[in-house]
Amino acid sequence: MTTDDHLADLHAMWRIRVLEEKILELRLAGDVVGSVHLSNGQEAVAVGVCGQLRKQDAVFATYRGHGWAMARGVPAFPILAEVLARTAGVNGGRGGSAHFSAPEYGFYGENSIVGAGAPIATGAALASTFDKSGRVVVTVFGDGAMNQGAVPEAMNFAAAMNLPVIFVCENNKYSELTPINDMVRNPDLSARATALGIPATRVDGNDAAEVAAATALAIQTARHGLGPTFIEAHTRRIVGHYIGDAQQYRPEGELEADLAAEPIVRLSHQLIASGVAADTVDAARRRAVTEIEEAARRALAASAADPATALEHLYA
Repeated sequence: MTTDDHLADLHAMWRIRVLEEKILELRLAGDVVGSVHLSNGQEAVAVGVCGQLRKQDAVFATYRGHGWAMARGVPAFPILAEVLARTAGVNGGRGGSAHFSAPEYGFYGENSIVGAGAPIATGAALASTFDKSGRVVVTVFGDGAMNQGAVPEAMNFAAAMNLPVIFVCENNKYSELTPINDMVRNPDLSARATALGIPATRVDGNDAAEVAAATALAIQTARHGLGPTFIEAHTRRIVGHYIGDAQQYRPEGELEADLAAEPIVRLSHQLIASGVAADTVDAARRRAVTEIEEAARRALAASAADPATALEHLYA
């Protein structure tokens, strides 16, 4: 990767970070109703994966999906408008923070049920084999979802049917508030994929370039009809599981260590150490702030969704 590539990744991660910080600000101000789940610290996974996908490919995310939507190309304004329940939102204000989708961008939605996106994504991958579209499907979930039956069932089906789906596990070491070592005997989650006959790799989820390289190989595998791949991306969230999570379950010093190693800090230091001017590096942040502030201003000024239309767009 070139310096320009790394700077592009840094800007992409800053866009997600500033978006999440703005959503938190709006929630604390009372402009956003309900809980939100932020991805601060995990930006490199979304940026690394989505940067390798084609327009036709599909991403199925979790309730912690704002960053995945942005990395897939959904603009900041309709995301913020959606979270604010505005008619200008990507789903007219009906999806909110945890349920919106934008298929026109290859983002097939969040899912508030832990692990539930995996079988849906696997079905989309099956459809891809029927229509011979060449579409590759990505489903992302956390380490906690690996203990939900839907995920291994989807993985087994994908392996048996040789489907073009990539299973991306954002392993941030916590299932909500519970450490991974209290949940499983073997913390190597990729071993479960290997047991099903799925090629698996473990990557540094705080390194967008490393995530991108693993994703590129998985995409090549899928497009050549060689079936699914499992990517276990080791990362850390540097915020609570949800708004109001005081993170009292964290050992002393852990959060400070995570903050020092998070992907934006790491890549910024690497770029400066390689000779890139500090002002050039910081320009990535400034551009993101300008974009998100303008998007938030527009979203706040947009019309609120009318409760009288709540029953529209329903199947039954």
